[in-house]
Amino acid sequence: MPTIVRSKNPTPRGAATVAKPTNGIQTVMNFANGKWVASHSTDYLPVMDPSIGQQIANVPLSTPQDVDDAVRSAQKAFPEWSSTPIKERVQVFYRYKTLFERHAEELAALVHQENGKTMSESMAEVEKSVEVTEFACSMPQLVAGEILEVSRSVECRIDRVPLGVVVSITPFNFPNMVPNWTIPNALVLGNTMILKPSEQVPLSALRIAELLKEAGLPDGVFNIVHGGQAAVEAICDHPGIQAISFVGSTRVAKAVYVRATSHLKRALCLGGAKNHLIVLPDAHEEMTATNVAASMSGCAGQRCMAASAMVAVGAVDHIVKRLCDEARKIVPGKSLGAVISKSAKERIERYITEAERDGAKVLVDGRNAVVEGKEEGYYVGPTVIDYVRPDMKIAQEEVFGPVLSITRAETVDEAISIENSSPYGNAASVYTQSGGLANYVVERASAGMIGVNIGVPVPREPFSFGGWNESKFGSGDITGKSSIEFWTKLKKTTTKWNPEAKVNWMS
Repeated sequence: MPTIVRSKNPTPRGAATVAKPTNGIQTVMNFANGKWVASHSTDYLPVMDPSIGQQIANVPLSTPQDVDDAVRSAQKAFPEWSSTPIKERVQVFYRYKTLFERHAEELAALVHQENGKTMSESMAEVEKSVEVTEFACSMPQLVAGEILEVSRSVECRIDRVPLGVVVSITPFNFPNMVPNWTIPNALVLGNTMILKPSEQVPLSALRIAELLKEAGLPDGVFNIVHGGQAAVEAICDHPGIQAISFVGSTRVAKAVYVRATSHLKRALCLGGAKNHLIVLPDAHEEMTATNVAASMSGCAGQRCMAASAMVAVGAVDHIVKRLCDEARKIVPGKSLGAVISKSAKERIERYITEAERDGAKVLVDGRNAVVEGKEEGYYVGPTVIDYVRPDMKIAQEEVFGPVLSITRAETVDEAISIENSSPYGNAASVYTQSGGLANYVVERASAGMIGVNIGVPVPREPFSFGGWNESKFGSGDITGKSSIEFWTKLKKTTTKWNPEAKVNWMS
């Protein structure tokens, strides 16, 4: 756990985005009613640049009072924003999208600095944010109300209306993209929002707020509260909040879902994953090896869609060998970014060591990786471990690092059984050149997102993102068309104007 720093002289409320206390480290601010405000808390956590292992900022551990301030700001803005026609609301996000494209390199550099992923991965994250914003701009065509004459001179009409004040709690691994999974859709649909970003990566959220304001979003429609567990619990408990979306570990997702729904809130909480890639003997060697290696190591394996478990069916040693060759080409500090923290590095390497001790064979070893010139950075090299048994800890738990465990299976049905036995259900993939075998696996895999010869089967807009089982708690998905159901409720109106019309049971 990082050390909590208690500030004797907290930044005055109403100051700029960041302030510079005497130690020269920037202090991150909350954002409410269109202004940067200091937290009521005097407790802060250090924000680190994982690639060099150096502190770049302090982030406040905000209090329930900070949450209440943000809720009041959002409540004040809701009546005017929700009554603004959607055609006008969406204009803000056309401008926001343009600003995102204009500042893409700057936004990617922020992600690189606070998260540690490579610049190319950071840019891809920003580009995905642009895509989901583009989808939000299509909302006027997707949420047009329905009307039908159900009886002579009697009309029934359905309209989608916003919920009110909503909250998005986002993780460290995608500090730009995951907030934008929720912000454009929720706000275009007329809600007002509080964002609680991961305390490990607060800087991207600040720039998002600035760009939304520049795009013309009215004050109070979007707010930010930084912090940790206390802030999340205050969000779950606050009676002024109508809905919460969460992305993070399964343990916390489940706790947030239970606490939020116990207070009668709508909640959609996405958790962790253990994604299985089933490789069949007829799989294309080069495509499979390069694809699996990229899926395993992309974003340093710190994504819920990463390949973490490969099930090798039958005679696939040639593919395993090629996979190891591809993994060795991935270089920490160049084509492989840092993991988020020193403790994460230690935890990931501990999984590798325990698997080796329990009888697995480490084919490519990424432990003790050091990058020249960034010796204090938190790097784990690409790691491939063969002959992992299904009962091993590394086979059952989410490692969240650039580590691939390989389990051997004799048949497709055995491989499917291994995949089905996982409590998670985010993603699964099959590598084969047989359409029949591919369909056989697709129909039987227990996961919400399936790939055929694709290692990261993330649906593109307008198709929605969301898993099954212990990877998701709540109904619907967080992006795409499915998100409309989560961020709105239906209002049904029945109207009769003609008093001479025949009266029947429908009128």
